[in-house]
Amino acid sequence: MKYAIIDIGSNSVRLMLWADGKTLYKKVKTTRLGEGLDATGKISPLSAERTVQAIDEFVAEGREAGAKIFAFATAAVRSAENGAEFRNLVQRRTGIDIDVVSGKDEARLAILGALGDLDGGILDIGGASTEISLVEGGKTNFSRSFNVGAVRLHDSCGEDIKALSSRIEAELISLPRATGKRVYAVGGTASTLACLKHELNVYDPAVLQDTPLGIRWVGDMAKLLFSLSLEERKGLRGMDPARADILAGATLLLQKIMEKMGLDEVRFSDRDNLEGYLALMELK
Repeated sequence: MKYAIIDIGSNSVRLMLWADGKTLYKKVKTTRLGEGLDATGKISPLSAERTVQAIDEFVAEGREAGAKIFAFATAAVRSAENGAEFRNLVQRRTGIDIDVVSGKDEARLAILGALGDLDGGILDIGGASTEISLVEGGKTNFSRSFNVGAVRLHDSCGEDIKALSSRIEAELISLPRATGKRVYAVGGTASTLACLKHELNVYDPAVLQDTPLGIRWVGDMAKLLFSLSLEERKGLRGMDPARADILAGATLLLQKIMEKMGLDEVRFSDRDNLEGYLALMELK
C-alpha cells in the first residue's frame, strides 16, 4: 500500500510519500498559515490561499502516485476562529477532508514518529505551538502543548530579545527536568539547526538523523543569528531562506527549554509527525 501524508502546519505544509514499509521522500512548502494569527485570532485570506495552493499540489502528487491520502492540521487551524472555514475551503478546492489534531494528539504523533516504542523525550517547536513529551517505562508521564512557536514569537516580538525572553518565560511554566534522558527535537527549527551545524545546503536525512544539538552550541547559534541581518542569515551555509526571519527567536526558545529541562543536548530526528500520523492510522 502507498500513502501520501500531508501535514498542514502553522509555518509550512509538508508531504511524505510512503510505500513498502519506508518513507520514499518528503517535500515542504513554506506558506505561513499562522502569520498574524496571534494578533487577529484568524487565518488571513492570503495565508489561506497560499496554503490551499500547496495542499492542492501535494494532493495532486499523491493521486498521481496512486497513494491513499491523509491530511492533518495542527495549531493554526485548531486555534483560529475561522479554522472551520479554512477546512471547508480545502475540502472544496481539493476534495480532501482535514483531520485537525489536538495539542495532546500532536505530541503523540511526534512520539510515535521519533521514539516509536522507546523511552525518552520529544521536543517539537512548530510555528504556533510547541509540544513537549516524556516517555518512561513505555508510558507518557508528561505531555503538554504550549501556546508559543516560531511564527507566533516573530509576529508578537520581532527581534526584541527582551520581549522574546519574557514571552517564552510566561509560556513555559512547570517544565519537568529531563537530565540524562534521550530527547529528540523534531520540526523545522530543529532540522534547520541541524543543517546549519553540518553546513548542509541540500537536505539529507541520512546525514541529519541523530545530529546532536548541544546547549552551548544552541546558545551560541542564537547569539549569532540575532547579530546578523536577514540577508546575512540567508547567506549561512545550511540556512533555509524561508525560515531565516523566524529562526533566531525559535532558537532562543529551544535554548530556554533545554535550560529549564536540564538538557545538555537534544538530537534531531527526521522521523516525526508524518511517520507518527501514519502509525496512528495503522493503529486504528
